Amino acid sequence: MCVMEESLKEVMRNDPRMVLDEVAKLGTEDEKQFMESPCKIVEEDYDYLRRLRKRVDRVGMELPRIEIRFQNLSVEGEAYVGSRALPTLLNTTLNAVEGVAQMVGLSPSKKRTVKILQDVKGIVKPSRMSLLLGPPGSGKTTLLKALAGKLDNDIKVTGKVTYCGHEFSEFVPQKTCAYISQHELHYGQMTVRETLDFSGRCMGAGTRHQILSELLRREKEAGIKPNPRIRKEAAAMTCQDTSLITENILKILKLDSCADTMVGDDMIRGISGGEKKRVTTGQMLVGPARAFVMDEISTGLDSSTAYQVVEFMRKMVRLLDMTTVMSLLQPTPEIFELFDDIILLSEGQIVYQGPRDNVLEFFEHMGFKCPERKGVADFLQEVTSKKDQERYWSRKNQPYEYVSVPKFVRAFNSFHIGLQLSERLKVPFNKFRVHPDALVSEKYGISNWELFKACFSREWLLMKRNSIVSIFKIMQITIIAIIALTAFSRTGGKAGQKNSAANFWGALFFGLTNFIINAMIELTMTVFRLPVFFKQRSSMLYPAWAFGLPICLFSIPVSLIESGIWVTLTYYSIGFAPAASRQVSSSPKLELLMPNNLDRFPFRCADDIELWMRWGYYLSPIMYGQNAISINEFLDNRWANLTGSPHESTVGKSLLKERGFFTDEYWYWICIGVLLALSLIFNFLFIAALEFLNAPGDSKAVIADDDTENVSTRKLAPSSEVKISQGEYKHSKNPNKQYKKGTVLPFQPLSLAFNNVNYYVDMPVEMRKQGTEKNRLQLLKDVSGAFRPGTLTALVGVSGAGKTTLMDVMAGRKIVGYIEGSISISGYPKNQVTFARVSGYCEQIDMHSPCVTVYESLLYSASMRLAADMFIDEVMELVELKPLMNALVGLPRIDGLSTEQRKRLTIAVELVANPSIIFMDEPTSGLDARAAAIVMRAIRHMVDTGRTVVCTIHQPSIEIFETFDELLLMKRGGQVIYAGPLGRNSHKLVQYFEAICLHFDQPLSQAVPGVPRIKQGSNPATWVLEISSEAIEAQLQVDFAEAYANSELYQKNQELIKKLSTPRPGSKDLSFPSQYSQSFITQCTACFWKQHKSYWRNAEFNYTRFVVAIIIGILFGVVFWNRGDRIYKRNDLINLLGATYAAVLFLGATNASAVQSVIATERTVFYRERAAGMYSELPYAFAHVAIEIIYVSIQTFLYSLLLFSMIGFEWNVGKFLYFYYFIFMSFTYFSMYGMMIISLTPGPEIAAVFMSFFISFWNLFSGYLIARPLIPAWWRWYYWASPVAWTIYGIFTSQVVDKNTLLEIPGSEPVPLKAFVEKYLGYDHEFLLPVVLAHVGWVLLFFFVFAYGIKFLNFQRR
Repeated sequence: MCVMEESLKEVMRNDPRMVLDEVAKLGTEDEKQFMESPCKIVEEDYDYLRRLRKRVDRVGMELPRIEIRFQNLSVEGEAYVGSRALPTLLNTTLNAVEGVAQMVGLSPSKKRTVKILQDVKGIVKPSRMSLLLGPPGSGKTTLLKALAGKLDNDIKVTGKVTYCGHEFSEFVPQKTCAYISQHELHYGQMTVRETLDFSGRCMGAGTRHQILSELLRREKEAGIKPNPRIRKEAAAMTCQDTSLITENILKILKLDSCADTMVGDDMIRGISGGEKKRVTTGQMLVGPARAFVMDEISTGLDSSTAYQVVEFMRKMVRLLDMTTVMSLLQPTPEIFELFDDIILLSEGQIVYQGPRDNVLEFFEHMGFKCPERKGVADFLQEVTSKKDQERYWSRKNQPYEYVSVPKFVRAFNSFHIGLQLSERLKVPFNKFRVHPDALVSEKYGISNWELFKACFSREWLLMKRNSIVSIFKIMQITIIAIIALTAFSRTGGKAGQKNSAANFWGALFFGLTNFIINAMIELTMTVFRLPVFFKQRSSMLYPAWAFGLPICLFSIPVSLIESGIWVTLTYYSIGFAPAASRQVSSSPKLELLMPNNLDRFPFRCADDIELWMRWGYYLSPIMYGQNAISINEFLDNRWANLTGSPHESTVGKSLLKERGFFTDEYWYWICIGVLLALSLIFNFLFIAALEFLNAPGDSKAVIADDDTENVSTRKLAPSSEVKISQGEYKHSKNPNKQYKKGTVLPFQPLSLAFNNVNYYVDMPVEMRKQGTEKNRLQLLKDVSGAFRPGTLTALVGVSGAGKTTLMDVMAGRKIVGYIEGSISISGYPKNQVTFARVSGYCEQIDMHSPCVTVYESLLYSASMRLAADMFIDEVMELVELKPLMNALVGLPRIDGLSTEQRKRLTIAVELVANPSIIFMDEPTSGLDARAAAIVMRAIRHMVDTGRTVVCTIHQPSIEIFETFDELLLMKRGGQVIYAGPLGRNSHKLVQYFEAICLHFDQPLSQAVPGVPRIKQGSNPATWVLEISSEAIEAQLQVDFAEAYANSELYQKNQELIKKLSTPRPGSKDLSFPSQYSQSFITQCTACFWKQHKSYWRNAEFNYTRFVVAIIIGILFGVVFWNRGDRIYKRNDLINLLGATYAAVLFLGATNASAVQSVIATERTVFYRERAAGMYSELPYAFAHVAIEIIYVSIQTFLYSLLLFSMIGFEWNVGKFLYFYYFIFMSFTYFSMYGMMIISLTPGPEIAAVFMSFFISFWNLFSGYLIARPLIPAWWRWYYWASPVAWTIYGIFTSQVVDKNTLLEIPGSEPVPLKAFVEKYLGYDHEFLLPVVLAHVGWVLLFFFVFAYGIKFLNFQRR
């Protein structure tokens, strides 16, 4: 990679005095010209690389070369099969029990061994491009991870992988080899350039400096005039400057146009999916690695961009002796020709490995031949399939017999290529010939200090990008502080008297709990950052401490600011000790406490805690914080009045002793020291967890079992009627034909015509900062066309041409922006409400509920959108999902279905709805050739039944591309450059563009060398994208959009649009008796059924909350053991009130936080289903609430039973039911509150901020920190607006207030408990019924606000 900068510095040849460091001094325009000049002509880079390579060869210098060998490599995993693979609550329990039994040797494992790779062997040679092919599930990703040294530890691996004869233990494979994953994980708040810059900065320059310095030294010794640019290159590498590498990679990957655009995520509008894929690739290319393992890097890229990326890698591999193995799903013939070697994997075994030129020879030797106009890569992925193999049998004089994968493997081992491979593997690699710079022995590319600076600067950048969260936190704490000071402001009487201490205690404790609640926001934000961290840690970009330490350091000033605001606003206004030293002393304690949240039982005095539980008291960070701030306040001189008691010399010490706090001044400093030590310990444990804990594995549930097929579904027609041959779907292209019958439900064929459609969005802030004055950015420009029944139309164009944008506009999925132009459905203006009933949209991003099976997903979609019969089995047969019908969908990149299986499910979900018009956004993206052919057969079949189908497509093979009837070709800027038929073998498309080129110049082969005629056997899709590119437009001096607008084809299309925009005589506009296919009750039932399935299988969520409830219940029960019937002193009553307060607030808040992730995951699915018109919002909200209530009731019963019995409340059926009711309703409204907040906010991060804001108020006015009679009159209304206050009121009143035992009051006569509670706490037993009804009101309130948020708010950016 060292010579990438050289191609960039080609522009410096006229100014030899310019050095690399001066690049930073260039102005914006000069720098832009500097960066663009070397990339105008790709061949210029190639020529320079060749010249550089000649200089290297001339001095006899060898570049580092890496040869990767793998021998007898087998990989196995263990998994449950059948129904046991589903993560239900029952299965999770059984798995846990069996796991324990297996550990102690009582039971053998019931998991089934799954063979992923079986005894594979091979060689990946340097200076050669190796292509890894294979159908889904063949083990490609596993093999690539094995070669890169990135297999999970829980997978059993035998055999060995060596680099130049060295095993993994002898060097650092993660730094020697760069693994490029198929998954895109990036920080959405960072721009593309910042993302690549950070990766390059962390990986450093590697050995580039040594290589270039050695070249200069040898040239000097040989008397060769050194190249001044190489000298400057070496100087740059010495400074670890990788910025120019980043700029070059941006150009090569065509990311320069979006370099300053945020990457984006689910809720932040950013770059496209294809661009994210290129960013993932670029992150590794900016590094110094000399071996690359690339997993499906072309997914989501148009064929032109994919070709350029692969061609770039080929040049780098050839000229710099690099080693590369790359897996691609659908390589075009042009891309396939760029590779030197082929590795064909099937069923975990290598069928072929060797030169590309010999691969067809091997299969012809086996009796199989690749047909004409069939890509070789597609042929290779299908020839081992049992369902497709027969089509390629070439020995017509012999009967066909299925050749299994093991037979292929045995045949290859006896084939001359296989024999050569075996012979070479027998000869050990000569370790003494290894270049000293080939293998990396250092874990990280730069020094620890540089790593820290890189991560620190990124953390600062993310903090600035997330400034809205910080600003809101500061506003939140400011508002809460103002409210707190007005609530506690000198209302407790005169300081120095015992009877005035209650408000001081409440104010002190509220400060602590408020900061704990506020710190929970950081927990949520950190969790969402972990996936990117785990990915970058596995690539050894930086160690865990470099990631964690900046987070810890930045939390210090943030905590100081927040605690400073709190103390400044509340300290004197509430009336704490007026000495300035004591005000200053109060701030550090709050700051130190903010990251600590281990103890949840500060509600009992130390003396009241059982001796065997006292250790928990001394381990509690909150205990030390509460002691410190209490000592700081109550040992002030104003609390120094004498009590007259020999044991309690002052009022302050008496108050401290009553609460079980320390009474000596020196304990203040001890507590501060302990808090500081605990902060350091917790931060150390945080970093240690980052270092040693792993991310959730990419597990796939193995579902295939003997009874997979034994599920009865309603069928409209036998599955045999669904099958359609290759010839049928390939050549049935007459739009006027009579549509075939078979698996067809009644539907109305519809056309869609659109004319002069324009689409604008508000100008992005980034572009405005760069000087753009326009208010709107136009993404579609005068787009016109028509989609007809029985016609399969392809939307094709380079990335950023507006294909998905046009489809979103047509389908009515755009929720932002401005649309102009006319859109008509069979001659009538489009009405989105009715159009959603007859259309289907297969989105590029596959969004499905993770905890339902494939069959359940299809059944749900069909039952919600069809009023009568369904044909689920037939659709599953079409897209070959039948073997996976009981497989869990799962979460992308974590578990469940693979990418291609998920894509097929997305298509099937829409097909089962029997739509008249189907939009498909890249239906074959992420699929291998065979899976893509399966999908296209299904699509072709739907078209042949008379439906209108439109697909965007990026890298179609010849066979898939010529499946389409018509093409709508777009260029950057959202303009149409061709709309018309393809013709047989795409001859009409080819004729059109050749005619344009001939019109503007002489014959192509003579006048424009860069625009050749299409070659025999070439892919028309790739050809047309290449010859219609911006570079070719510049060479021809032609605007293809203008040429199309002036063409005869355009006039014909306008006539067709006019015809289709006029209603046919006797036709009627679309209308339905109701907005939705199903009744309200049916919608509620179906939504509830789906949520029931989801919750039952979401063991991680529900099992965790059940276990946490049991553990917390036991802990509370132990701490407050038998205190419910031992209320003799005021402290006993206050302790019991504290137990009630803690039992409600903390576990309730946990429920509110936990449910948000579930709702956030399902919300993205809801957006898709609502846009499809499947149901109204109220049934969806009802289903979520209903199923949540059921599980909350179980959680509450376990929790209540433990608390009620262990605390020792009076055993009475009525009292227990009251206790259960209030706990149940409180947990329910907490869950409703969490669901409500997530429905009103864009994502979990913002939701966490808002949740903590209001819970702080509920905490303040709960009646525990300030008793209701002591709350100022102007805030007493908020006591009734706090649901927690109602719950504490209900529990305490139902369990305690009816008792008439005498209560000992220090310094006063005993009083009846009931009278004391009514007077000082404000609890009246006669008010119990309104309290019961109020809880119903809170639940209904949060439910309806949740439903409102779901109905009217949409946070997608489309």
